[in-house]
Amino acid sequence: MIRTFLRSMLKPLSFLPALCMMVVIYSFSAEDGASSSAFTYKVSVKVVETVDRVADLDLSQAEIEHYADRFHFLIRKCGHVTEYFLLAVSIALPLYVYGMRGIWLMLVAGSICVGFAALDEYHQLFVAGRGASKRDVAIDSIGIFSGIILTRIVGWTGRKTIFRPLCKKKKKRYRNAGA
Repeated sequence: MIRTFLRSMLKPLSFLPALCMMVVIYSFSAEDGASSSAFTYKVSVKVVETVDRVADLDLSQAEIEHYADRFHFLIRKCGHVTEYFLLAVSIALPLYVYGMRGIWLMLVAGSICVGFAALDEYHQLFVAGRGASKRDVAIDSIGIFSGIILTRIVGWTGRKTIFRPLCKKKKKRYRNAGA
């Protein structure tokens, strides 16, 4: 009774991370072009500094800025892939828990995420210094379908390794109770 009540209350809340991820993506897109570019440039500098420290390259500040400029575009696009990967996982996982599997999971979760990516690009038309890009939607789709595929793999693996033994124990218990 309590388990059923908790499950019925908590299952709808499983979509909360997806809504949070949508708010995060929307807030990044609401930044004007200069602020957005400056933020990702700072990230680029931090990435180059981290690689410099880990690989012990001993780069000068000018070299760090050179490499940050060089990799700035790539890091911006990796940000797109990462954001939409996380969105796809946070949408596909609850759908999977609700029992959606296979091609339907790909279609529904993919449609929601790609639709959001397209709306997000449309939203950027109204932000100073930003514009819509079909290429960004395509790049976002790489993260989307990677996230959905990972969710399917993890879900399938979990069902076959973790939850299957639990199902066998329940069936065995029911057979013994009926005898």
